[in-house]
Amino acid sequence: MTAYDFAERVGRVEPSATLAIGNAAAELEADGVDVVDLSVGEPDFPTPENVVRAGQESMESGHTGYTSSNGIPELKEAIAGKLRDDGVDAEAGEVIVTPGAKQALYEVVQTLIDEGDEVVLLDPAWVSYEAMVKLAGGDLSRVDLAPHDFQLEPALDALGQAVSDDTELLVVNSPANPTGAVFSDAALEGVRDLAVEHDIAVISDEIYEQITYGVEPTSLGSLDGMADRTITVNGFSKAYSMTGWRLGYFHAKGDLVSQAGKLHSHSVSCATNFVQHAGVEALGNTETAVDQMVEAFRDRRDLVLDLLAEHGVEPPRPDGAFYMMLPVADDDSTWAEDAIEQGHVATVPGSAFGAPGYARISYAASEERLREGIGRLADGGFFD
Repeated sequence: MTAYDFAERVGRVEPSATLAIGNAAAELEADGVDVVDLSVGEPDFPTPENVVRAGQESMESGHTGYTSSNGIPELKEAIAGKLRDDGVDAEAGEVIVTPGAKQALYEVVQTLIDEGDEVVLLDPAWVSYEAMVKLAGGDLSRVDLAPHDFQLEPALDALGQAVSDDTELLVVNSPANPTGAVFSDAALEGVRDLAVEHDIAVISDEIYEQITYGVEPTSLGSLDGMADRTITVNGFSKAYSMTGWRLGYFHAKGDLVSQAGKLHSHSVSCATNFVQHAGVEALGNTETAVDQMVEAFRDRRDLVLDLLAEHGVEPPRPDGAFYMMLPVADDDSTWAEDAIEQGHVATVPGSAFGAPGYARISYAASEERLREGIGRLADGGFFD
């Protein structure tokens, strides 16, 4: 057997917990077990038909080769226009188009973070933020939002204690995965004040910004004083149900695009050509489809809250995304393992996100499956 000498940086991280749960569910289903998968992080709606058609027509037109590394001009212009609509001062040359928003985040972290640099996360935080920072050699400081129903505004004092002049980067995700929290303008203004005071760069991960319920999220880069220190990350997976298309982007002022562009060009070369053309169509002509999907998610959220209330479970009410954090036993990992093995319901333990004592469920599933999943958990005594 070949003996490999693995890089130390790979040993710093664990496999993605969310993908591991999905793999476990798939294995059970392959054995004939009916699993209600409430772990999934993608919409269960098809990509809008006009977007699919645009991708097909783009292939038929011969858009199957490489593009310029940072993206086709039409898509970068469309992204810049979308950002300007959000109040962000953006030009096409300040955008890099990537194969998914995850790649955008990875490139930004790798470009900004050196060994020992401090990065601050707001817990619960999406699992890959920690892994990306560790792969870059950075050190993590974490602010717990769980005591405040996952809202940032009441935790600004704690954030103020966590950051300092030594902080290199702060990651803000609103609407948030895994909580569905949408941070208030007052909270984001507090972030702005701290970032300016300590000269901190801020990633604003806005991948769920179109999936909100009765609230309007603010783009952090639109606030006074934040244009030159905010890296806005977004993509097409969630709002346009294009997870498998792998299309995302980031925007930043200054030299970040040229520096990150070196990493981009030497790794992925470019995002897929015909997918970028489909992205232009998604940005320009899918408002009705997105609105319909969001309305369905709102109805499902309300259904799940009602079903849980019948069993005495009252999680914080999410205002965005399609996730909910259930309070469970302190050993949430064991709870989640038992839920899938005994109840055949897949969830993600909160400790994977830095929130022990919770489990994340996704309501990106049909009402029938949501009723079945909550019923199985109740019948199995998981809410006792």
